[in-house]
Amino acid sequence: MNETRTLSLSEIEDLSFRALVAAGTTEANARPLAVATAATEADGVASHGLAYIPIYCEHVQCGKVDGGAAPVLTRPRPGVVAVDAATGFAHAAIDLGFEALVSAAREQGVAVLAIRNSYNCGVLGYHTYRLAQAGLVGLGFTNAPASIAPSGGAKPVVGTNPFSVAVPGTDGQPALLIDQSASTIAKSEVMKHAREGKAIPVGWALDSEGNPTTDPNIGLKGSMAPSGGYKGVGVALLTEVLAAALTGATLGIHASPFSGTVGGPPKTGQFFIAIDPLAASGGAFNQGIAGIVEAIRFQDGAHLPGDGRRSKRLSARKDGVAVNAATLAKIEAILT
Repeated sequence: MNETRTLSLSEIEDLSFRALVAAGTTEANARPLAVATAATEADGVASHGLAYIPIYCEHVQCGKVDGGAAPVLTRPRPGVVAVDAATGFAHAAIDLGFEALVSAAREQGVAVLAIRNSYNCGVLGYHTYRLAQAGLVGLGFTNAPASIAPSGGAKPVVGTNPFSVAVPGTDGQPALLIDQSASTIAKSEVMKHAREGKAIPVGWALDSEGNPTTDPNIGLKGSMAPSGGYKGVGVALLTEVLAAALTGATLGIHASPFSGTVGGPPKTGQFFIAIDPLAASGGAFNQGIAGIVEAIRFQDGAHLPGDGRRSKRLSARKDGVAVNAATLAKIEAILT
């Protein structure tokens, strides 16, 4: 059994921040990523939390991401906010863009944020969650290095390319939060199994000839299995259009890997849409969402997207998070 230590969310944020700064990240760039790391651990998504801090630090040191980057914001149109992440961390670029995005959406009813020359943005739902907290319906899309083959093919052309939708609730928490990749499972989970020497379930990944495999290393050399077959490929392509083509970011087929030290900055992109829910609904939005939520929650055994993370998030604020001791040792080694 893996040994764990329980840390508070503030301790997780502080540890992440100090490690990133020690690796050469500016405080301005480290803080948004450290805050997101603590929130990700709180939501129970450990594969994208502290486990990624040593990878982020390695990428700063090898030049895959510029820890000192200064993102640049422009306003091409009243309803369009654009940010050049300058090959730095996505979180700082998103933070810079969100203030203008939220303001524009409240003023106009809808606005978009296009980010290019970016990097892995971690858990996409963390970002749309923040838009929902601001009272907006938030849609998010991010492209990734190619790892999904087209239907009938075996060579990856698009990434796992997640999308997320967060709907504001009445208690400061999203009423509904959807966050899913175009693959059956996030690639980070296959990588985690490879590191731990564990087999993966059939249906997670394919070999280089497009056949199912239970060997995570073979799957990483082949392709990720799209969720729902050709429908998952369609979702990945939709995200590629929005997060790469519309932002001017690098297509997944040309982007360097998010893992390892080879290839330089991936220069991928993110795209967010923020909508004022009262702008078009005439005030009926909350009633409509309540109807959807109640129809699911009142059904025995039914699962409402976002409830699992909500429960863990509220618990973590009080009780902290159990963190893998081996992961903590890697981070603490960066600080010595």
